[in-house]
Amino acid sequence: MTDSNPSDARRDPILRVVPAPADINSNGHIFGGWVLSQMDIAGGIVAARIAQGPTATVAIEAMEFIAPILLRDIISVYAHLERRGRTSMGIRIEVIATRGRGQEEVKVTGGLFTFVALDENHRPRALPPV
Repeated sequence: MTDSNPSDARRDPILRVVPAPADINSNGHIFGGWVLSQMDIAGGIVAARIAQGPTATVAIEAMEFIAPILLRDIISVYAHLERRGRTSMGIRIEVIATRGRGQEEVKVTGGLFTFVALDENHRPRALPPV
């Protein structure tokens, strides 16, 4: 994927968000922690659908910040199942910034988040059958 031509394999975003001025750091970019939280929310939505119940984030692997997010960017967070285990799943997350009145799409970050399905006692439980 190039910065100006995001992957055609991507589906509808799980989240679409506009950062607020309070989310900007001293460099004029959006805080990395804010982006990470949006990714975790989107991944959690996908994981909960797959688990058919509550999940918890247990790891973030191979995350990379590629380009800054700027004020006025519209952030689209895409997520899909990449791997599935007995109680856990790897959710691949990609964040695209749309800027310049929709003239440009830039991949700003991506990563692999691992979620575990939880039972009523907050302990790992088996994922439902496929």
